[in-house]
Amino acid sequence: MSSLADDKPEPSRRRRAGHDRRQKSAEAFRTISEVAAELDVRQHVLRFWETRFNQIKPMKRGGGRRYYRPADVALLRGIRKLLHEDGYTIKGVQKVLREQGVKAVAETTDQPMIVVSDGQPVLPPAEAAKATELAPQAPGGIDATTRKKLEGLLTDLRDLREQITKK
Repeated sequence: MSSLADDKPEPSRRRRAGHDRRQKSAEAFRTISEVAAELDVRQHVLRFWETRFNQIKPMKRGGGRRYYRPADVALLRGIRKLLHEDGYTIKGVQKVLREQGVKAVAETTDQPMIVVSDGQPVLPPAEAAKATELAPQAPGGIDATTRKKLEGLLTDLRDLREQITKK
């Protein structure tokens, strides 16, 4: 004979099975696995970025467990965008962090970021390629033969980039 109490799983087993899970608030700290899943990068990439960008400082608890604050996640999201979408190198992102600060990188949106270097605005590599295509030719600029050669090289470089990203 079994009673109704025997048919119910105990509360601790129910929680382990995921029945009692709730969505975390935006202000909650995140584990490295949660951040990695949100940013679509692997955990070791986040650990590597911590070694290259000293601005990333997650809290560490017993056993070295990392807990990322919302500001850390925003910064990581900006770094990921600059590296993976805008074509920056690690040194390039470090320069942006140095010149524009953490807040500018964390607030990165779909708008192109302009890096000021030696007083001259410089677009990120991906945006610079688009701007070059659309820019009208200035009088007294590159002659037609040189321009044609450069456009051919640009096409070859784009084809190579597509081949690399497909692999």
